[in-house]
Amino acid sequence: MRYSTLCYVLFLILFDAFLVESGAAGGEKDGVYIVYMGAATEHGSSKNEHAQLLSSVLKRRKNALVYSYEHGISGFAARLSAAEAKSISKNPGVVSVFRDPVYQLHTTRSWDFLKYGTDVKIDSSPNSDSNLSSRGNDVIIGILDTGIWPESKSFSDKDMDPIPSSWNGTCVKAQDFNSSNCNRKIIGARSYNGPEDDDDDLVNTPRDMNGHGTHVASTAAGIMVPGASYHGLASGTAKGGSPGSRIAVYRICTPYGCAGSSILAAFSDAIIDGVDILSLSLGYPGSRFSDYKEDPIAIGAFHAVENGITVVCSAGNEGPSEKTVSNAAPWILTVAATTIDRRFKSNVVFDKNKVIKGEAINFANIGKSPVHPLIYAKSAKKTGADEGEARNCYPDSMDGKKIKGKIVICDNDKDTNLYYTMSEVQNLGGIGAVLIDDKKRGDASEFDEFPMTSISSRDAVEIYAYLNSTKNPVATILPTTVVSQYKPAPTIAYFSSRGPSSISRNILKPDIAAPGSNIIAAWTAYNGEAIPKFKIMSGTSMACPHVSGLAAEIKSRYPSWSPSAIKSAIMTTASQINNMKGPLTAELGAIATAYDYGAGEISTNRASQPGLVYETTAIDYLNFLCYHGYNKSTIKVISKKVPAGFACPKESKADLISNINYPSIAVFNLTGKHSRSITRTLTNVAGGGKTTYSVTIEAPTGLTVTVSPTRLQFTKNGQRLSYHIIFTPTVSSLQKDMFGSITWTNKKFNVHAPFVAGGR
Repeated sequence: MRYSTLCYVLFLILFDAFLVESGAAGGEKDGVYIVYMGAATEHGSSKNEHAQLLSSVLKRRKNALVYSYEHGISGFAARLSAAEAKSISKNPGVVSVFRDPVYQLHTTRSWDFLKYGTDVKIDSSPNSDSNLSSRGNDVIIGILDTGIWPESKSFSDKDMDPIPSSWNGTCVKAQDFNSSNCNRKIIGARSYNGPEDDDDDLVNTPRDMNGHGTHVASTAAGIMVPGASYHGLASGTAKGGSPGSRIAVYRICTPYGCAGSSILAAFSDAIIDGVDILSLSLGYPGSRFSDYKEDPIAIGAFHAVENGITVVCSAGNEGPSEKTVSNAAPWILTVAATTIDRRFKSNVVFDKNKVIKGEAINFANIGKSPVHPLIYAKSAKKTGADEGEARNCYPDSMDGKKIKGKIVICDNDKDTNLYYTMSEVQNLGGIGAVLIDDKKRGDASEFDEFPMTSISSRDAVEIYAYLNSTKNPVATILPTTVVSQYKPAPTIAYFSSRGPSSISRNILKPDIAAPGSNIIAAWTAYNGEAIPKFKIMSGTSMACPHVSGLAAEIKSRYPSWSPSAIKSAIMTTASQINNMKGPLTAELGAIATAYDYGAGEISTNRASQPGLVYETTAIDYLNFLCYHGYNKSTIKVISKKVPAGFACPKESKADLISNINYPSIAVFNLTGKHSRSITRTLTNVAGGGKTTYSVTIEAPTGLTVTVSPTRLQFTKNGQRLSYHIIFTPTVSSLQKDMFGSITWTNKKFNVHAPFVAGGR
């Protein structure tokens, strides 16, 4: 295995172990707690105030304070006993006290595919006026991740203008990082040690020793780098979504994990630093959800959005199971992952040169002719071992004497870590492996010099038949080649987390989808090792910065637009069509729904001119908190922008969340033939004079959807007009959630909003 891949795999193993050991928020234990005290005052919160509150419960212990949050967010992180945490939680002005959670990372021709790579005109007759200009210029994207490798060519500042005057941040110095590592591209860099890191100088640096943050940053805002490839694969020009934008780095992840206390500290600094976009490719695992006031990402994002910053987060890699989407707060732009029209082919040749298509990245060369002995792992089962474990090539389940010198066929119906499978076959002397895996084939795993590939269960039938037809089966595995213009594309990546949200299903999540499978972008270097300057990776981690880059381009073109206007522009212009002129599908071919892709796949051209936008106002968010169950006094602490006289609606319940002015609609508890009425408001942002939009409704069988009025007549830019939607079931009960859409068009712009409706 190549050095870079080995380091990355070891990092993930260490990280996962730490995540399991430390757990998520909650639990009656001693340790680090976050004390959340809502929004900071206009002039910032007082560190002395936090220290006084802390000292009121600490009698003797010193150095308990870990972080103090003073900008945008008020609160602190400290080492406390469970009893001390409980005592602090009773103080007025304290919104919540919770254990410091640990987040996980949600681990490329992608931009060209979005812009030009489909036969279908997904991007709607692009022209010089409607295309985003890739200016970026003074837009600043904050990357909260594992740091950055500043020497990468993707971060050159050649020909860039001076640093924007709005920038208030800094470039910290570390043992392996100094001010000269920042430039007019990387304009700021900060690092945050987690509570478990102590003051380790080798950890406390913005330099990326993992690669993830470098990959993410270059995908969002890397400049154009000709001749990029991964060992000759996927060659072309690497570029980010907003090549002209600036990058501010906030290294919040270490080998010990991504601590929530560090994440909040980075949010607080980013707010005062002056970033425009924040990109976070991390979140809770799908099985660990927390209330918004105990989720550092949701907390930090709320205050960032209040301060005009667009926050983009990955949806998670817990798919394809339902109810796994993370980062589901309505003020976050939540991103699912799709494939692009490029695949990495590593075929299996057997019998008399019969070929089965395989997918993987390997650089092995064991010959083109099928001369190597072939064995099914089940046939090599060790005496006393479990047959299922042997089929899946589990450790200590196969007889090495039967494996040595052969290509091994392994099932993967137990969803085994592929690197464990590879290591086991290698350790037993196998010379190659064929993995039978329907779900992961489209996401090409990297096996470097070991000949290993994945095939479908359908194609496996032919290999099984061959094994049973001869005493001496033989095969070979070919090294990887690239297939371009693959169809269908995009599809929803199998790993991408799915909706509905487990915490607020009346907000349709994820919001949007973007390329996240087999993305090539900048990488790190280690001790002068000759490793690739670019690397191929997959995950919603890779999808998130695509949207962050697009958001930056929109912000560059429309500096005064709010985060919700930018979100709406991206969502309402998205596509639900693939390059075969058919509907988007999941990896295995089933028709995808809004729970898979939100509003659809991003359109890099149409998003620059959406025509109309759904602006989610500050009052919408305050009402959301009411409907979610928070009382007025708590909300007034959370937000310093609560207007005088604000009160929660008398009837505050979760179903009313459907009424906040969001660019998608989720409405439930439709029973019998009782109707539900929802209101939405659109703002004209197209400029010009009078224009009239008419509505088109796509509704599923069993549900009647009516819109009133059916025409919206705008007379000026900035004008806001509302419409009402009535959902009426035509059956006694809705047995499953149903999907449709409402589209407003004036023949120039199509403003598309998906909806989901369901019973109890």
